[in-house]
Amino acid sequence: MDQANILIIGGGVIGCAIARAVSQRWQDVFLVEQFPKLGMATSTRNSGVIHAGLYYPNDSLKARHCVLGNRLTYEFCIQHNVPHRHCGKLVVAADAHEEEALIALKKRAEGNGVEGLRLIGPEQIRKKEPHIIGHAAIDVPSTGIVSAEELVHAYARVAVSQGANIVVRARVISLEPAGQVIRVGLRIGEGEDAQDETIEARCVINSAGLYADEVAALLGNSSYRIYPVRGEYCEIRGPKASLINNLVYPVPHSGLSLGVHFTKTLWGTFLVGPTATYVDGKDNYERGRLAISYFAQSAKTLLPEIEERDFQLGYSGIRPKLVAPDEQGMGDFVITRDPQVPQAIHLVGMESPGLTAAPSIAAQVTEMAAEVLS
Repeated sequence: MDQANILIIGGGVIGCAIARAVSQRWQDVFLVEQFPKLGMATSTRNSGVIHAGLYYPNDSLKARHCVLGNRLTYEFCIQHNVPHRHCGKLVVAADAHEEEALIALKKRAEGNGVEGLRLIGPEQIRKKEPHIIGHAAIDVPSTGIVSAEELVHAYARVAVSQGANIVVRARVISLEPAGQVIRVGLRIGEGEDAQDETIEARCVINSAGLYADEVAALLGNSSYRIYPVRGEYCEIRGPKASLINNLVYPVPHSGLSLGVHFTKTLWGTFLVGPTATYVDGKDNYERGRLAISYFAQSAKTLLPEIEERDFQLGYSGIRPKLVAPDEQGMGDFVITRDPQVPQAIHLVGMESPGLTAAPSIAAQVTEMAAEVLS
């Protein structure tokens, strides 16, 4: 039976960032991912934005980890040649009725420690984004864009270089506390070629994303329930892609999402999205997709030059929400040791800004793992 100091469940951006962080301190680190490739779910099906930390309640884990993670993500991208663009963004009030919410958003962001914010008017908006029509905007200099897929693989590559073991097509089928360790039952491979193996781990880190509630339940912890929320995108290619220079967001009107926004990609197109819709399954990426007309109507508020014929249906992603459909609010990250099995650390509800926050979250989890292993 294999032995591990740390076994990480989930090879998304946060799991890989944790693998990179803990493998700096300990040997015998394993990361297992049920899908054939790392980062195939939430981690790479998003806008790829390096967030500043505007939207999250003061003193929340999302706010703290996003603001610190913003700086750490840029540092990591520069050090490891991860494609990114430090471009800034505008959060735009479409009319005077949204200005009060815009000012409140700026105040909240400054309370979170976001620096360099300034309110600008229509003329300054047009200088930065000539085709955007708005009453006022927050200019956010610390926001950027990153290749999410290459960021995931860079974290994993560094972890492996430090001695971590990463296994894909490895699904956790059981978690059994046994004294000072947890016996982790794995099914490795697919179909008739799959084999069952067991690893004894002194510390198990549940970073399973959409499936973190199911992993916790394997330890008898039914405290969490993830509600899958699908976000859909359209893409603008060709000459009309020049209508957007960088990132443009509306003023958010609900806690479910930040609103349909414009993201200039690293490859020169721009994305419109994501939407936010509760769906009936964690793999429901396509059933009942929204019509292109919905995106066109939403986009025209700030970008009146865009036409429905300019849109192409893009990809979709699923957020692991902890907020039920009949509840209000954005919800916060859950990062905690299991109350009944202290060798286990759970990360649940790791949606946006998880991509940005990953290196900061990894630092916290590393200190929690040190407590387990002491």
